[in-house]
Amino acid sequence: MSSTKTPIVLIHGLWMTPKSWETWAERYRALGHEVIVPGWPGIDDRDVADIREHPEALRGIGLQQIADHYERIIRALPEKPIIMGHSFGGVLTQILADRGLGVAYVGVAPGQPAGIRTLPLSTVRTGFPILSNPFARNGAKPISKGHFHFTFGNDLDRAASDAIWQDQAVNSYNRVFFEGVSSAVLGRGPSKVDFGRADRAPLLVIAGEIDHVVPPAIAKAIVKRYRSSGSSAVVEYREFAGRTHRLVSQDGWEEIADLALDWALEHAVPQQV
Repeated sequence: MSSTKTPIVLIHGLWMTPKSWETWAERYRALGHEVIVPGWPGIDDRDVADIREHPEALRGIGLQQIADHYERIIRALPEKPIIMGHSFGGVLTQILADRGLGVAYVGVAPGQPAGIRTLPLSTVRTGFPILSNPFARNGAKPISKGHFHFTFGNDLDRAASDAIWQDQAVNSYNRVFFEGVSSAVLGRGPSKVDFGRADRAPLLVIAGEIDHVVPPAIAKAIVKRYRSSGSSAVVEYREFAGRTHRLVSQDGWEEIADLALDWALEHAVPQQV
């Protein structure tokens, strides 16, 4: 792998904290990269137990606020980074790409931005505990062990999935989920991006074959939308057999982490000196 020391920003997804990126972050740091893994506003550097016990800081926070939070962090860096995001972090990665903040982008099982209406039944099921109660739009609902097993641990037996839930899972930002779904359906809202932007740095979309949250149908629809926009900006797709939504930590994650970084370094837009 290249020894280029481009900084890397990793963005976690819903129900997770920066801890979900420990695997990739440690691997990239061992290669000499500065790796920045900020938490969403309200999560910051808090531990999982504290967030579960005191989820109040997660309530009412939306995609715009989270994207602005990451933009402030990235603009404070001495140079533009590679930006990688998982799940809803992949939506944020696309929003930040639309703002021109990185030299290359990787969406790992990324959620869809506004206007991509592909919603397989498994995706709808993953959001049902939140979407079924619109009166809790600004709440912070915990994810049950059973729902976590369907959403993140569908390659594991229940005991192994429960162990990961105990170690990593936190409450939801309900507003983020409502905004993500409504933006996708209506084609407007805080996740809206300019698919046709010609000066966007290269984007790689990675999907897992048996992902229940962002199955390949969604990932392919994202790539198709960018490619059909008329933009010459690079957008590529990779799919991994037997992989779930837990692409960043499922057995064999090293292969995906290495591909993501190699691709990003190869395609990164040169920075002006």
